[in-house]
Amino acid sequence: MPSPTARLLDLLELLQTQPVTTGREISDRLEIDARTVRRDVARLQELGIPVEGQRGVGGGYRIRPGYRIPPLMLTDEEAVVVTLGAIAAGRLGLTSSEDTVEGALAKIHRVLPDALRRQVEALETTLDFTSGATSSAPVPGELALLLGDAIRRGRRLRSRYRAFSGEESERHLSPLGLVVHSGRWYLVAHDHDRDDLRTFRVDRMSRVVLTDEEARSAPVDFDAAAHVSRSLARVPWPWQVEVLLELPLEDAAPRLSSTLAELAEVDGGTLLRMRVSSLDWVAGLLAGLGCAFTIREPDELRASVRSLAERLAGYV
Repeated sequence: MPSPTARLLDLLELLQTQPVTTGREISDRLEIDARTVRRDVARLQELGIPVEGQRGVGGGYRIRPGYRIPPLMLTDEEAVVVTLGAIAAGRLGLTSSEDTVEGALAKIHRVLPDALRRQVEALETTLDFTSGATSSAPVPGELALLLGDAIRRGRRLRSRYRAFSGEESERHLSPLGLVVHSGRWYLVAHDHDRDDLRTFRVDRMSRVVLTDEEARSAPVDFDAAAHVSRSLARVPWPWQVEVLLELPLEDAAPRLSSTLAELAEVDGGTLLRMRVSSLDWVAGLLAGLGCAFTIREPDELRASVRSLAERLAGYV
């Protein structure tokens, strides 16, 4: 249930969206009884918000005509940043509903000065992205806030977790970092039941409870994003690939995502290790690197590379 303060903000937002709002509409939207409606309206009035009551058929509550909430004081650049943040959240799959993004933008519009609001609206309608929307697994906002709070305060969590296999288990975790990658949220945490550092898909967590127990500290120089990248690169796929690239590590690293492959500097170039489901896909990846390479394993990859070469030769 929302806190009294959050409920007052919801009521204020509702009163600003239409000329008159009936007590019944407020009760239904906020899931409160008529007595709480009257008490919350009185609280807004005490805070200096001129909420007026109208009796009779068609009556209800309204904010006095001509009254405006003081505008949100953002510079032009700050308004652009806030708008882009809301748009990107929807585009990257960081929210479960387009209504959430539209609602946030509508609130921003309402409190911006008129001239800046028109410019922001123009940006929204003309902005596009070169990449498509991300296939995502968004998480509830309250869960993201709870995890962030746990990490900052250094408190342990108790949670149910559903593994890829579908098996569920109870986990006791010391949360260390929250990372978003390709529209999915990952929590890096010390798993006390397994006494190991693990990566968890947040959308597979449920019944998350913040405890009073002090969390285990992160290792020295710990980097949550780097840990998630390494974890994703080590996901057990059917094929384990090892290829020596005749390419310096500093040139190879920008061409290969750390979530796809592990790279190590060796004599003669860079050693690439990765786990994949398709060797034909790896053949295409290697062809696009633009360098000579030596396949160490598996032998089946050589057949995929030869097949790709034959197909390409046929197009000449």
